[in-house]
Amino acid sequence: MKGLRRLFLFLLFSVLLITFVFYFYQICYTPNILVNKEPREILIPDTANFRTVQRILHEGGYVQDLVSFSFLARLIKYDRQVKPGRYVLQTNMSNLQAIRYLRLGHQEPVMITFNNVRLISDLARKITRNLALTPEAFEAALVQFTMSNTYGFTKDNVLTMFIPNSYEVYYNISADDLIERMYREYRIFWNEERTRKAEALELTPVQVSILASIVQAETVKREEAPVIAGLYLNRLKKDMPLQADPTLVFASGDFSIKRVLNQHKEIDSPYNTYKYKGLPPGPINMPEIYFIDAVLNYKPSNYLYMCAREDFSGYHNFATTLTEHNRNAARYQQALTREQRKARFLNRN
Repeated sequence: MKGLRRLFLFLLFSVLLITFVFYFYQICYTPNILVNKEPREILIPDTANFRTVQRILHEGGYVQDLVSFSFLARLIKYDRQVKPGRYVLQTNMSNLQAIRYLRLGHQEPVMITFNNVRLISDLARKITRNLALTPEAFEAALVQFTMSNTYGFTKDNVLTMFIPNSYEVYYNISADDLIERMYREYRIFWNEERTRKAEALELTPVQVSILASIVQAETVKREEAPVIAGLYLNRLKKDMPLQADPTLVFASGDFSIKRVLNQHKEIDSPYNTYKYKGLPPGPINMPEIYFIDAVLNYKPSNYLYMCAREDFSGYHNFATTLTEHNRNAARYQQALTREQRKARFLNRN
């Protein structure tokens, strides 16, 4: 009788053990994340706790069996080690794979891209587009940086520190870390070769970028950029005002202006390059790499003046003397008048 009892208990224990092992194996290794679904990103905010993660997994349809995931997560203490960030969960991940991945904080980087920027507020909006960081927090940190950095960047010229490109960062990067990262990228961009070319122009990297921003605003034809850069460098060397119309648009603050008038030349602003000689205190946009290099590799000439071509092709006529420039300007004005008359005639008919 005792032998049968022992046998029964042994069999019962064996069945329970096998059942537990099988259940535990299923909890650990059976696909439970995005079962037969495409891989997806999951964003875990900085303030998240384990309950937040459970809610995101459930509401987002990431997990098939939340109970088994939660049980294993608590067993291996992920509930106490939640790490915020952006992660990409793969198709048919097991609970164990997903929990280890999230617990180790193996984030997938996000791509940040910014260009076509005029103001710090524009940059703040674009650079934080794929980040947990808000534009307001980034802008506040950048303003603080301009007041405390030892690199020579001010509120006027700090946009020259940002080289338009695509960069990989983590979703939950802080504002201070992002700014420091952009400074490191700036130092990489301004390598020995570029720095040497800037010194040959007797300009600092910041000044090169300021001039590049004006060149970029002056033309839609990239092949003209080195010629325009050379023209403005000639004016700087001769201590002539740059007289760049795009700087007046920036000084006015009205970026919808299509045609600069004499009244704009009276604006009292350090960005008015008709009124004040030399470069303005900061860029009028965030120049692309192409235009920075166009300044560094400018095309030498004796040009001092430029005027839009009368064929409205987007190209310019360049001149070495004011007399020649006035002739070019007269041809353009005549062509413009003809086009305006033609447009009025067509509108009447």
